[in-house]
Amino acid sequence: MPDLQPLFGVEPPASPKITILPIPFDATASYRKGAALGPAAIVAASAQVDLSSGPLSVGQEELTALLAEDPELVSLNESITKLTAPISAQGEFPVAHPETLAEVNKAGEHIRALTHRFATRTLDEGGIPVVLGGEHSTPLGSIEAVAARHPGLGLLQIDAHMDFREAFQGFTHSHAAIAWNVLDRCEGVAKLVQFGIRDYSADEMAFGRSQSGRVVTITDFEMTQALHEGRSFASIAASVIDHLPELVYISFDIDGLDPALCPHTGTPVPGGLLWGQINTLLLMLARSGRRVVGFDLVEVAPGEGEPGDAWDANVGARVLHALLGVATLTNGFTPS
Repeated sequence: MPDLQPLFGVEPPASPKITILPIPFDATASYRKGAALGPAAIVAASAQVDLSSGPLSVGQEELTALLAEDPELVSLNESITKLTAPISAQGEFPVAHPETLAEVNKAGEHIRALTHRFATRTLDEGGIPVVLGGEHSTPLGSIEAVAARHPGLGLLQIDAHMDFREAFQGFTHSHAAIAWNVLDRCEGVAKLVQFGIRDYSADEMAFGRSQSGRVVTITDFEMTQALHEGRSFASIAASVIDHLPELVYISFDIDGLDPALCPHTGTPVPGGLLWGQINTLLLMLARSGRRVVGFDLVEVAPGEGEPGDAWDANVGARVLHALLGVATLTNGFTPS
């Protein structure tokens, strides 16, 4: 049995239904670092979460195992960040030595293979794999494994960004390339539904529109405009969910939320989903008859040194608890 940690103040179960792998890696973050500290901060903050605080609180913490953070990944992140920092500082089109890029991309491939093995093993055991980042590049291998196991999969991406940048800054496994890599590598992903999007290039939007209906993007502007015209958020959420097939993977970048909820995330953008809105969306998804077969939570970055800086981790822990609730409800899991 691998090393397990308590989560939400609860000891890990003997036979978990959901297993979480923390990936403390943010070496390709192009604006602000800190997401590598997210997993540990979320775990620490999770003890403060009230476990009976709404319809998505269904005893999920009794079904969930959290794997211990691998110190080798911490060391890898530190060494690769020394290589990426001067490259990222140059902007979108940096000049970098090919050997340096190869070393960075080798690290990204290592993490992809690691999360792929983890997800495959968890699926083989009948469980739900969860990746806790870290930057948004980290769950690619897990998404690949879930999509291979469940062809026709729908991927719900909560995000401020489209993440269609192919090898951004020369990094194949860039945080800004996750959605590109998913479409390129995961034939089993039949539909990518993006919600909360509000920061993207013309090329990214054109790429999404070129995918023959495989990609559906609902921008923050479109959502806000509809709300201003009198449409309810519930009806907007229903239209988002309607695009998804029966089996769903959720990729949740915390910057899809209003930055008041995640002020230290790596690439914050004005706008975004409010706390009540994201909980409404997740509850409606849980009641829609669909089944969540995997998810990730990424880009939670705690601040440094100030008493209030636990806020990002506090919100991240509550998002994690809600996502675990959706997975528990949609799979019919019952706490003992």
